[in-house]
Amino acid sequence: MRGWLGKLVPHRLKYRLFAVFVLVILLPFSVLNIYNYQRIETLVQNKISEQSHEQLDNLHRSLEDQLSIAFKTLIFLEQDADVREVLQYPDKRNVLENQRLIERKFKNLNNSFFLYNPSVYFTLLDDEEGYYASVPPRYTLDYDAIASNPYIREMRETGASYFWVSDDENYVSPDISKSPTLLSLYATLKDNRGQVYGWARISIDFSFWFQSVLQKSATEQVYFILSNKGEIISRSAPDARLTGDAIAKVTEAPANGYWTDRSESALVNYSYLSSLDWYLVNQIPLSVLFQEIESLKQQYFVTFFVITVSFIILAFMIAYAFTRPLSHIQAKMKEAVRKDLRIRLPEKNYKGEVLELTRTFNGMMVDMNALIHRLKAEERQRDAVHFQMLLAQVNPHFLLNTLNTMKWIGLRSRNEEIVEICLSLGKLLEISLNSDVDLIHLRTEIELTKAFIYIQQVRYSNKFVVEFSYEEDLQYALVPKLSLQPLVDNAIKHGIASLDDGGCIYIRMGLAESNPSQLVLEVEDNGVGMEQSQLMREAGRSRPGIGLHNVRERLRLLFKEGASLEAVQLKRGMLFRMNLPFLLAEPYELQTERSIDDEGGGG
Repeated sequence: MRGWLGKLVPHRLKYRLFAVFVLVILLPFSVLNIYNYQRIETLVQNKISEQSHEQLDNLHRSLEDQLSIAFKTLIFLEQDADVREVLQYPDKRNVLENQRLIERKFKNLNNSFFLYNPSVYFTLLDDEEGYYASVPPRYTLDYDAIASNPYIREMRETGASYFWVSDDENYVSPDISKSPTLLSLYATLKDNRGQVYGWARISIDFSFWFQSVLQKSATEQVYFILSNKGEIISRSAPDARLTGDAIAKVTEAPANGYWTDRSESALVNYSYLSSLDWYLVNQIPLSVLFQEIESLKQQYFVTFFVITVSFIILAFMIAYAFTRPLSHIQAKMKEAVRKDLRIRLPEKNYKGEVLELTRTFNGMMVDMNALIHRLKAEERQRDAVHFQMLLAQVNPHFLLNTLNTMKWIGLRSRNEEIVEICLSLGKLLEISLNSDVDLIHLRTEIELTKAFIYIQQVRYSNKFVVEFSYEEDLQYALVPKLSLQPLVDNAIKHGIASLDDGGCIYIRMGLAESNPSQLVLEVEDNGVGMEQSQLMREAGRSRPGIGLHNVRERLRLLFKEGASLEAVQLKRGMLFRMNLPFLLAEPYELQTERSIDDEGGGG
């Protein structure tokens, strides 16, 4: 049996390609014809469903815009000083003046750039039996009637800042709105001290909005808004209906999708609105979908047969062109393993894709060799660095313990200068020994820099002055540890140490004006400058400094191309500017304290 099958299996590549084509494409063709119609129907449904979901997404965004309008209106009213004054101190003016002032504010809101839709209504309420509405009411209202609204009572009792009501009874005059319900935002109005001075009701006539945005939609399609309980809140056509099965399918889970309602011969697409717990539903008759199926079937069969014939012709042509070069490449790849990847294919014998494949193979061999050498070198370098790190930790630990001993000796002898120097140097040694932390808060870096400056001040007899300039909001920005100290050290040693009358160092920290996502650290001195310092180093020092190189290398390792260190020659002195990404990380304990303070203030 195996020998008989072995004779049927072709051995040459071009015949194998043809055999695979017959078995994989031509043979299943008869099976494809059986379920071809169902497959095309599914594809059409998916296509129409995607288009429908795009429309539902547009409706979703449009409704979110309406909600955004309500929030913007609330913010405007809460921040308006005149509105606050009228609601807090209604007796400063008479009733008519208060009414005209609030009406003017409402008119300005309706004419503002974001309230382009006239279907938004406002109601304001104070604690002194005063209320103001932007539209005439459906029924005659008084203060007690509005104040007894269950939602306003709920806000008074629970202290809630705001909440949405999706089925608020329409209180607007029928001459303006005939919708049965409104979508209302109930909110408290608070002053700068967090004290409540009024209540606001901002209502959206979403039925009017729903009808207006669907005026240009296809007449065959109908749209619905469903609540999470399956209630139809609004529909695009008065006689449109959804079956119970369709409603149950849509509301069974808060998700987006589509479903075929066979009882109504319709495709039901639905999108979930998490902010209101609603569903936007689009229903399309199946008869509309299948109008395109016949033309799609014809295009499918014509395309299939054209591709089949073309493949048969091209398969033999391409197979023959590839068989010989591929066999050659296969043999060379086997040989490459034996020769440790030191092999190349001749490129002059090939053209087109085979030439590109040959070049890619040669390039791959070169890259793999280079990669192997680089990995070996990096491994040796890591081993050496690890050894040096272990060796370097001995002396600093010994020195730190010795400093602690000196500190206690200074305390016993009441020599405060020795104690301060030991504490400052101890801070620097302690942070340098912590190899697990690469980034620290800017405030910590400033403290370490001040400790280093204190030691240098003692060393140079306070002959220079250091000025810091930074904003308190930046104190929790993350910077590489001990990144300012080398710059300050460079400014002291090569800038102002050789000055007889001392000098000044300016340390500035802030966000870049052109790019707020960049943090800029600057160290400027009024010393001798780069050229004079270079001459002095050549005359009296043979070993070059490594501080600035160390900072640049650490910036490269931490931020790649996102950070830089530049030196700027000034008329007098030097300016070193460090640019790095602005990363803000406040401590968890501080954030917790702030949230507790905010809750306490809001109560």
